Amino acid sequence: MASITQNQGTAPHLLSSIGNNISVTESTSQTLQVSKSRDVTATFNYFKEAADGSPPAPNIANQPTSYVREYLHRQKVVHDIRGTEEQYTLDSTGFQIYKHESAEKDFVDDEQIKRVYYPETEELLKKAQSSTGASKVLIFDHTIRRQESDPRNKPAAPAQPVDSNAPVTLRGPVRSVHIDQSYQAGFDRVGYHLPDEAETLLKGRVQIINVWRPIKTILRDPLAVISANTVEEDDLVPIKLIYPNRVGETFSVRPEKEGRTDGGHRWNYLFKQAPNEVTLIKCFDSKTDGRARRVPHSSFIDQEFEDEAPRESIEVRALVFHPDDTNGEQQSEDEYCHLQPMLNESRR
Repeated sequence: MASITQNQGTAPHLLSSIGNNISVTESTSQTLQVSKSRDVTATFNYFKEAADGSPPAPNIANQPTSYVREYLHRQKVVHDIRGTEEQYTLDSTGFQIYKHESAEKDFVDDEQIKRVYYPETEELLKKAQSSTGASKVLIFDHTIRRQESDPRNKPAAPAQPVDSNAPVTLRGPVRSVHIDQSYQAGFDRVGYHLPDEAETLLKGRVQIINVWRPIKTILRDPLAVISANTVEEDDLVPIKLIYPNRVGETFSVRPEKEGRTDGGHRWNYLFKQAPNEVTLIKCFDSKTDGRARRVPHSSFIDQEFEDEAPRESIEVRALVFHPDDTNGEQQSEDEYCHLQPMLNESRR
């Protein structure tokens, strides 16, 4: 933040030429506060089709080599949204910045995280979703990302979610464009985690929201998200995720089609994101009435900060239920019917 004191002889054009993406506010003392956003250009790894047109091979939980793929590399402008955070909401763009101070600071003890941080996060999600009546939250796992050599680390694990029954481990940033759940996987999560309640819960709105928090202020490997309304359905590629006891599914993401006149995928991040600045990432929404249903995301390399300390962050994944939100279109009958065999099997 820079300060410019406006004297009577200061020409207006000198103020306007300071730079693009600058917000200027004038105080009663004629001191102008100038805040410049920091947009950057970065390379993102998008899904690459197989030469023979075959479907993508599945990912295997806890088998890191199964995640190794060829990608299409695309350079994109990443927009720094600092100062305009209120323009981005879960229902309009699929993500939201939420200010929240946590009592947990170190995130080194899993049991303490579950005892202290989980209840905090549940309340955070209810407050953030108060306008649509979120009344039930179920956290089903969390991931901590730190440098592999950090002495606080547990044994290395793949850079993708493992099943909730597996031990929570620490992993590095994910540098491919993805969504943690496909639409079908979103429905299946309800039946898997809450088989006795699923049929009732699915009559109302269901979301899966990731709560992503820096443990220390982020410079290296920041998180970027694509505005959901700039991602077309044809951009999404379902990829099976094989667990020991079930089959899940994620989305990889194709680059936008050539010829789009609307600018294509709009990438966003928050420069120097601090521990009290939480990113809410919508991975699934059962509503199909125009509200954002999913948001692709990825870490990216900012060349200016590659020599900084490695990123430390925690990501909590949660099912969020809105039993009273019955407005708008809900999931399709086909999707709901697909869930029934899982419900029946889980009750045997």
